[in-house]
Amino acid sequence: MDPILVGILGIVVMLLLMVAGVPIAFSMGIVGILGTGIVAGWSQALSQIVLIAWGKGVDFVFVCIPLFIFMGQLTSTTGIAADLYEFLERWLGRLPGGLAVASVCACGAFGAVTGSSVACVATMGTIIYPQMKKYGYDPKLATGVLSASGTLGILIPPSIIFAFYGILTDTSIGALFIAGIIPGIITVFIFSGIVLIRCILNPKLGPVGPRYTWKEKLVSLKSILPVAVIFLIVVGTLYGGVCSPTEASGIGASGVILVSLAMRKLTWKNFCQALWDTGVTSSFIYAIMIGGFLIARFLVVTNISQLLISYVNQMHLSQLAFIMFLIILYTILGCILDLFGSLILTLPFVFPITLNLGIDPIWFGVFITIMMEIALITPPVGINVFVMRGIAPDVPMGTIFRGIVPFLLGEFVVIAILILFPWTAVWLPSRMQ
Repeated sequence: MDPILVGILGIVVMLLLMVAGVPIAFSMGIVGILGTGIVAGWSQALSQIVLIAWGKGVDFVFVCIPLFIFMGQLTSTTGIAADLYEFLERWLGRLPGGLAVASVCACGAFGAVTGSSVACVATMGTIIYPQMKKYGYDPKLATGVLSASGTLGILIPPSIIFAFYGILTDTSIGALFIAGIIPGIITVFIFSGIVLIRCILNPKLGPVGPRYTWKEKLVSLKSILPVAVIFLIVVGTLYGGVCSPTEASGIGASGVILVSLAMRKLTWKNFCQALWDTGVTSSFIYAIMIGGFLIARFLVVTNISQLLISYVNQMHLSQLAFIMFLIILYTILGCILDLFGSLILTLPFVFPITLNLGIDPIWFGVFITIMMEIALITPPVGINVFVMRGIAPDVPMGTIFRGIVPFLLGEFVVIAILILFPWTAVWLPSRMQ
């Protein structure tokens, strides 16, 4: 049978398996193994399983993913995140919609010690939403801003998505982390601006918060020190070329443990809970990664990847036209797949094309991550919305999705800035040691 025909049939079967409810990791793995066996022989197909599973399992770079996940989990279970919000709420609470602005900044700051958007929403939503409800915030604004701001967890370094992308595409994870800083700050400012403008025009949406004395504000400064120190150590060592991402993740995880001990917030129970949650999440990511590499090898042996590159070359697409196509593609995929599914399903196809078009892989990693942020809040899948719904069961799903719309538009503004000013993503990495 013609290899290209096998490749096309394999893609169709994989999509049908996903639609039937088979987990994406198994859908890709099954098709990758069977397809490679049909085209290249069963001995090669079976050897690929061993080589990929073992190779990625002992890959030193991959170790950074569970360690960064552990950082976020332990920060959440020990209550350090609550102290972080307390600081921001005291300093920003008197602004129009101040608690909502504080929630944006808190999610951005929490993103500095976790690479998970879901963890960001779950942690900050549990802490902040009751406060917003107490002070009479509009439910649409309260749930919308928390759902959207939670996406900062995968853009502000360290980021699981950056690590995932870096491993799949053999791109520097350290450079990707540094590349996310400026776009992350821009996103924080845009989201905060959206809240401020809306609450100035309609003060009922977000009443001002309680008043604090200067003494209370200054005392709260100690609450931000643990997160600030951990972030500066992790990012500073990466930026200075002192540590690799895996080494930095080990330092960061150790830093969270030491800080938790110093603050007397680390218990055996929350330590074990953080380890368990880290193991579950890491296993999920590892399974998807193996499936992704298996399907990528299948696409190579069937020449599907090369066929796509040739087809795009014949269309003479510009970089901008291709990026516009990807914006549409990932927006649609965000409606039906989770972010890891979208990445692992598309990168084997689109990444070779981006290299062929001369698109910087660091810039593309930031672009992909922001598109994954959009996927996290796009109906009907929007996992952040489902997490927020669990925190605010009194708010209908439709209300939460409507509350997200202004911030969804804000994400597209960030994409526009990234396209118009590519240096926002590549300048800092270019200055790395």
